[in-house]
Amino acid sequence: MEVILIRHTSVDVPLGVCYGQSDVPLRNSFEQEAAITSENLKSYLPKSKSFDHVYTSPLSRCVRLATYCGYPDAERDDRIMEINFGDWEMKKFDEITDPKLKEWYADYMNVRATNGESFAMQYQRVANFLNELQQKDYEKVAVFAHGGVLICAQLYAGTIKTEEAFKALTPYGGIISLKLTN
Repeated sequence: MEVILIRHTSVDVPLGVCYGQSDVPLRNSFEQEAAITSENLKSYLPKSKSFDHVYTSPLSRCVRLATYCGYPDAERDDRIMEINFGDWEMKKFDEITDPKLKEWYADYMNVRATNGESFAMQYQRVANFLNELQQKDYEKVAVFAHGGVLICAQLYAGTIKTEEAFKALTPYGGIISLKLTN
């Protein structure tokens, strides 16, 4: 099965703000960015000119791009939402006074954001989604999601190593293709 993962376009959030699962607005450049993503997505379409199935994170930044690209009825799935930063959501990282932030910086893979998730917890959500997806009789699916989800999917598929994870962040509106085998 081929899984085409599409990251949402750029968000209208100040640099350094931890937004995770917050439903944040997109930049005014959405139309231009989405047009480029939509055009690029065409090269990933199967010969039948349609994906077997299309999924999206329920957050508006992904739903809006999926809709723009012609998939207003994409199936929403909470497992492909961005990491939950809990109490840190919508705060600037350098203004978070929570002492747990230092622990998280030292081991973000395993330390949970206060009232949120660790990267390992997000990875498990995404892995559960991909495990279930592999049980479907699909050849090619599209998934509109977030940077962290795309990293998790690449780790799952073995195309990157854990130590490379955040160097592999797909740009806004970017597309990656992964082959999954049962």
